Amino acid sequence: MKVLIDQNLSFRLVDVLSSRFPGSCHVRDVGLSGDDDERIWQLAKDEGFVIVTKDNDFLARALVRGHPPQIVQIRIGNASTRQIAELLRMRADDVAQFVAENVESVFMLQD
Repeated sequence: MKVLIDQNLSFRLVDVLSSRFPGSCHVRDVGLSGDDDERIWQLAKDEGFVIVTKDNDFLARALVRGHPPQIVQIRIGNASTRQIAELLRMRADDVAQFVAENVESVFMLQD
């Protein structure tokens, strides 16, 4: 499973999470840094990414449109990149199950 990390999260997450989420990238890696959510959504849909974000806009879009793409929303407030990476690593199996079941559009990750 590959994830597309939104611009509100650090690009450093890609390297830290590469063993758990191979093929993943940050929006800046695909030329979408600073772009609107619609372009990010469409790329994720076209390329089979799961969007990882802290942005509520993707939550709203997913509730209206459904999936794909599926959304993993990080809900831990002000947290360091290390804390976010640790949360994603610890819950990687849960995220994988969410994606594999392909029933829900949004998976909330909280500490």
